[in-house]
Amino acid sequence: MSNSTKSNYLFPLIVMASLFFLFGFITTMNNSTIDFLKNAFGLNDVQKQLPNTFFYGAYILSIPVGLMLTKIGYKNGVLCGLALISLGFFLCIPGVSMGYYGFLSTVSVFAIGVVILQVAAGPYVNALGSPETGASRLTLTNALNSVATIIAPIFVSVLLVTPKLEPGIKMENSAIQHIVKGPFMVIGIITAVILVIMFFLKLPEIKSEENESEGLEKKQYKSSAFKYTHVWLGSLAIFLYMGIEIGPSSFFPDYAAKLGIHGINPIDMLKYYWGGMMVGRVLGIFILRKYKAALILTICSIGGAVFLGSSFALSSSAPAIAMWLFLATGLFHSIMWPVIYNLALEDLGPHAKVASGVIATSVIGASISTLIMGKIQAVTGSVIIAVSLMFIYYLYLVFFATKGSKIR
Repeated sequence: MSNSTKSNYLFPLIVMASLFFLFGFITTMNNSTIDFLKNAFGLNDVQKQLPNTFFYGAYILSIPVGLMLTKIGYKNGVLCGLALISLGFFLCIPGVSMGYYGFLSTVSVFAIGVVILQVAAGPYVNALGSPETGASRLTLTNALNSVATIIAPIFVSVLLVTPKLEPGIKMENSAIQHIVKGPFMVIGIITAVILVIMFFLKLPEIKSEENESEGLEKKQYKSSAFKYTHVWLGSLAIFLYMGIEIGPSSFFPDYAAKLGIHGINPIDMLKYYWGGMMVGRVLGIFILRKYKAALILTICSIGGAVFLGSSFALSSSAPAIAMWLFLATGLFHSIMWPVIYNLALEDLGPHAKVASGVIATSVIGASISTLIMGKIQAVTGSVIIAVSLMFIYYLYLVFFATKGSKIR
């Protein structure tokens, strides 16, 4: 790739990185409000996971979104996504006044916007350079996403929890609306400003591999993205990975309570989990340029399982160490998404947009896995048993890295 081409791709890459920051912030903020909503609305262990269900459930639309992007292009897709995010946050303000389920219905609006952004941004970043460094570029943009995931829990802790929420006391809808009005309005306005800026930006439309170089023999691709086995296996890998990413952050408050650690704000402590993901992604930018993505995914899956298992083993004898081991799993989870995504999109040429939709659909795994874990916790009364479901997810990722990602 020429230096001029690299320069042409630099600005679009920066723009895409800013969008990764935005949907990283929104995703983590949604997850971080679980404990706040549980106390404010007086929810049980299953009900409190419904924000994840409504938010990640929107990813069921990813395949239609991928097909839509083939018609309208990346930029128009990004504009649609930003418009829905801004609208959704403004709607959340009156939605809260209608109660918990009124609020959840408005969550779905900005969730659809996030889905559109994510389906558009992934393959775009993947195409902004050589295929060999695709995982590294995705890791770079996800590093900025991780910065947002550190800021979001602090944002929730400062503006939504402290000092306005009294533990164990259910609040009136009007009082909850008063708390969320300011923060949600700010996010809606910022997103609207980004929308206006994006409207006037000129971004290059990436050509598919089959058309991008004349004089070279055209590569033969299968007739559809749906005929590639590694796309489907990668989609399942993303489905299970979402349980790995969201599981620790969703259940950490209950796990910290089980450990009996006092004097900490569980939501604020999540910044260390997301901080580990940020550090891992920064390191991953360089690591993935030297080592094969499949090998790194295998190492991270095993490392995450070892840290989680060690945390459980020390939960009674050394609760403080157990807590830090639990939070440190974020370091291993950090580059799983971009690596899986890159492996699943490998060698697809003109089918990349539709395949991105197929893969992104599996983000609904976050909504399903947290509900299952919540149900297991409710039935067994044990947060450790519930979170232990992650060991099955780790095992599958090792399979995908070593066998399932091979192109057939």
